Amino acid sequence: MKIAYIKPFAIALLIIIVDQLIKIWVHQHMYIGQEIHFLGDKGMLRYTENNGMAFGWELGGVSGKLALTIFRIGAVAAIGYGLYYLIHHKYHRGLILNVALIFAGAVGNIVDSTFYGVIYGYAPIFQGRVVDMFYFPLIRTQYPAWFPFWGGQPFEFFEPIFNFADAAISVGVIAILIYQKRYFKHEPAVETNLNSEVVEE
Repeated sequence: MKIAYIKPFAIALLIIIVDQLIKIWVHQHMYIGQEIHFLGDKGMLRYTENNGMAFGWELGGVSGKLALTIFRIGAVAAIGYGLYYLIHHKYHRGLILNVALIFAGAVGNIVDSTFYGVIYGYAPIFQGRVVDMFYFPLIRTQYPAWFPFWGGQPFEFFEPIFNFADAAISVGVIAILIYQKRYFKHEPAVETNLNSEVVEE
């Protein structure tokens, strides 16, 4: 396999391994809801599990969970093919790297939802829960009383609890949005044929 293919998929594999090592450590050394603070009250590990998508969003019920997992598998297959296509057609290296991040993050969460229920003995295949742990409540305050709908209610930024795979997906997507003009800029076509009319002296 050419090195152009090896590097992006090697980066993706490294991210998947790191993601799984973190999740396994958290599962084996923490209990649900336990917190380990490393930035005081602004940054911590908080062990949570969810049935759904990134940052704790989810579809309800067994059928919703199954549909989500199957969708994830299909999406990962499509992203993996897309990554191969980008490499094969020599797209911008930054785009290839960011798609590799998205691919790795998607695979990392599929491992949880597909196999964790079986591995840890709490659910059949495809019904596992995704392990989340990173929590950065940087701002904790409340909406002012005059604020529509949420006046007086608590406000927290950043509220979602996420994992390394979620972070990889987010970085990849945000970078593509920021640098899309660079990644998809129009390259002037290279003329391969001479003018059909030959001017003879």
